Amino acid sequence: MSAADGSKRGMFGATGSGDTSGYGRLAPPIIKSQSSTRPYGGYFDTVVDLLSTALGAQFGAAVERVEVHREQLTLGVRRKHLPTVARILRDDPALRFELCAGVSGAHYPDEAGRELRAVYPLMSITHNRRIQLEVACPDTDPHVPSLFSVYPTTDWHEREAYDFFGIIFDGHPGLSRIEMPDDWIGHPQRKDYPLGGIPVEYHGAQIAPPDERRAYR
Repeated sequence: MSAADGSKRGMFGATGSGDTSGYGRLAPPIIKSQSSTRPYGGYFDTVVDLLSTALGAQFGAAVERVEVHREQLTLGVRRKHLPTVARILRDDPALRFELCAGVSGAHYPDEAGRELRAVYPLMSITHNRRIQLEVACPDTDPHVPSLFSVYPTTDWHEREAYDFFGIIFDGHPGLSRIEMPDDWIGHPQRKDYPLGGIPVEYHGAQIAPPDERRAYR
């Protein structure tokens, strides 16, 4: 569980419950997204330079963060510029990121105004390169432009991110739930979603439901 000082105790944040599977002695670091400094390494500098040239004066407005973490290049893109950036990455002969491998949602409830994220892994088959795009939006306005018109492979993935995280992909041709029933209330992979469950009796011991035992933060 995240503490006021930004630290995290336990793998699952279990406290005072007797739940021994919470790894309470662990103190994993909380790593927040931040811009990296040059040189980025490998082909990352080339990709950023090519995109900067293609976008011209718009680069600073479109790309808010260039981050290299664990040998992965992430471009933090402001949501209104997402289709433009994606189209350049796909069509520029020197870039040619032809494949979008999907869309992953994420929820950071402690980051006000940037609680929801959509992450797009891109691959250039032509140049054998991999990068990813990340877009942030607030809980209060969970809208992101759909990339279906640029990468049709995002169709079902955007529906899944909508279903599980509540991200609304504007322009998607048929945005609807894909896993949960149409009348389901809430988005089950958000960290503020109740885990639910029922008490279980095992060998005479009463085991409480998950949402009474752990805080998944």
